[in-house]
Amino acid sequence: MTDKETVDEATESRTQRMLSILGPGLTTGASDDDPSGIATYSQVGAQFGYGLAWTLVFSMPLMIAIQEISGRIGRVSGRGIAGNLRLYYPPSVLYAIVFLLVVANTINIGADLGAMAAALKLLIGGPVLVYVVLFGTLSVIAEVFISYARYEPILKWLTISLLAYVATVFVVDVPWGHVVQLIVLPSVVFDASYFTAIVAIFGTTISPYLFFWQAEQEVEETEEKPDERPLFDDPASAPREFRRIDIDTMVGMVLSNVIALCIVITTAATLHLHGITDIQTAEQAAQALKPIAGHFAFAIFAIGIIGTGLLAVPVLAGSAAYAVGEAMRWPSGLARKPGEAKAFYGVVAVATFVGVAMNFSTAISPFKALFWSAVINGLVAVPVMVMMMLMTSREQIMGEFTLPRGLQIMGWLSTFVMALTAAGLFLTM
Repeated sequence: MTDKETVDEATESRTQRMLSILGPGLTTGASDDDPSGIATYSQVGAQFGYGLAWTLVFSMPLMIAIQEISGRIGRVSGRGIAGNLRLYYPPSVLYAIVFLLVVANTINIGADLGAMAAALKLLIGGPVLVYVVLFGTLSVIAEVFISYARYEPILKWLTISLLAYVATVFVVDVPWGHVVQLIVLPSVVFDASYFTAIVAIFGTTISPYLFFWQAEQEVEETEEKPDERPLFDDPASAPREFRRIDIDTMVGMVLSNVIALCIVITTAATLHLHGITDIQTAEQAAQALKPIAGHFAFAIFAIGIIGTGLLAVPVLAGSAAYAVGEAMRWPSGLARKPGEAKAFYGVVAVATFVGVAMNFSTAISPFKALFWSAVINGLVAVPVMVMMMLMTSREQIMGEFTLPRGLQIMGWLSTFVMALTAAGLFLTM
């Protein structure tokens, strides 16, 4: 074997190891930049320029912490968040949280599908509602009928679509010194629209469906491998598994917030600079870039909406199904065949097609629904995060793996920031 072949083999081995580490955290972080997130970041960049870019830097460590906590709950206990709520907390708490999650997710699905369809129309023309139905049907078929072992790598590869937004930021003129200054020394404005935007940003970056999805994906990973057990029953594997969760979550969440920052900067440098401060439709967000930043920026922005939607819609529907399935004690999980988990897959289909139906209502603006679904997520996140933090302090659930002090502090800080942000919205209304 030549030296070159040895180097190539070592490089391939390192790549394979990294891909094996990246899983639930990567797909969770990538799905966070769904069309709802893109809408929120576009509106924020258009309305406030670079003024709210600081929120994405500030929220990054908080997001990493709370998602790592989500992953630990699933990997240690062998159950998702709803499963632990059902076993250890009053039914009223369980059903209230699951209901709020399903409502928020369904609104999010409908808004995402509308944005995806509008983006496709921009690229090739055609009927938006037909595209909504096609995207919804494709998502359900893929989630129900493709085995988890094949579906999970597809979700990983779809994360590449996020690079579209890194590309756009490099084709527009950005005053980087000014951007850094506003991130380091932000100027806070005390009015309702400012706090609504902050709640929307935090509701997109720190969102309940992400908690449920990452916890359940850790459970799925355990169930898919015969030699794996929850860490509650296999404490010797804890150092290796916690290290994997740390790396996976950090990569996914840093990627998520860097992409979000690119979107805010792109729209601030184009739309806001040219006086376009109120985005009303998905077409307007992408199409407004065309005369300002060129056809290339417009096209990759629109393609990114479709790619991230294909990643996010299954995650939204899946996290709703996991929550309902565990709450109702149904056989649940994407690793199960359709005949083994009919009710679970039924929730996936119903949530998706209710989202499809939303787009046939003339009373709902898909793009505004995207923005407000992020606000709803921001409000729902607070009680979910409180319950998660209480769970991770209980030895009945976590055994000897209750949270270390540093992660516990960051988790409660994330919860406090979300509560403070939501309170700020009401106080300034």
